[in-house]
Amino acid sequence: MTKQAEIHLYTASTMNGWKPLIFLEEAEVDYEMTYIDFSKKEQKSDWYKSLNPNGRIPTIVDRSNDNFVVFESGAILWYLAEKYGKFLPEGEKARSQALQWLMFQMSGIGPIMGQAMYFQRIAEPQGHRDEFAIKRYGTESRRLLEVLDQQLEGKTYILGDDFTIVDMATYPWARAYYWAKVSVDGLNNLQAWFDRIDARPATQRALELPKPFPAFFGKGDVAAAEAANSARFQSDVKP
Repeated sequence: MTKQAEIHLYTASTMNGWKPLIFLEEAEVDYEMTYIDFSKKEQKSDWYKSLNPNGRIPTIVDRSNDNFVVFESGAILWYLAEKYGKFLPEGEKARSQALQWLMFQMSGIGPIMGQAMYFQRIAEPQGHRDEFAIKRYGTESRRLLEVLDQQLEGKTYILGDDFTIVDMATYPWARAYYWAKVSVDGLNNLQAWFDRIDARPATQRALELPKPFPAFFGKGDVAAAEAANSARFQSDVKP
């Protein structure tokens, strides 16, 4: 009889959705995955919201811990790192630094770049161009990437020499600067960090799951991907 995987992941191909996949692939943890189809609004279904009341992805169920449910991508990364003892630094101060930079991604880079993407890649193709919002979120996205570039000065990864969940959380968002239409010109530390993580096979394998979306990173047929993505979220666009 095949042993059931400890972790059941519910996710989709988004920046937040890739975070736990990066951990699980990098940590070589056996897991089961269910793809949540946004076009069918599965994330809003009753069965899914019984796991995640916010109706967002990702969510995990830890079968080895009384089917304990964890939602919110940053919380999932922290839970997995503690459970498996990987990709978190040791020591009280180092852990606090990890939490600070994880929150920097969760409260800053993710939401702000997400809005830059929304107004330019979803709303605008639907005929709703908001110049103020585009400038506001684009400018702030660039500022946040500049903060990240400064933090990476003299470091291999965000916290130092070791790859951690902070890098896992931040990379999918920052690496999608193309989709947010934010320039990374002159941010040499950031670009070198991209190159290092681009070269990590496990992370790149995670980005192919559950379905690849190369347009986020400026690859493939971007125009077609933008049109399909915008149409998928058409009901979210408010005139």
